Amino acid sequence: MEWVEKLLDEKTGSAQLEKTFIFKDFITAWAFMSQVALLAEKMDHHPDWSNNYNKVSIRLSTHSEANKITLKDRELAVLIDKIKG
Repeated sequence: MEWVEKLLDEKTGSAQLEKTFIFKDFITAWAFMSQVALLAEKMDHHPDWSNNYNKVSIRLSTHSEANKITLKDRELAVLIDKIKG
């Protein structure tokens, strides 16, 4: 599955990149989230995300840019995909 661009508000242009990752179990999903958390902290760019057992849903947008998708979001998405492998 690829990252999906989702327009949230036509007037403001706010949007986000979204992707859901599926793992074999909770521990594997949690390990992935830990790796993403360290990467996000290093980039000072933190995702909105949720975890339900073996699923991790991630949403990326740049809050300081009126919640629009920026190069920073795209770069983080590429790096997250590399973690998943």
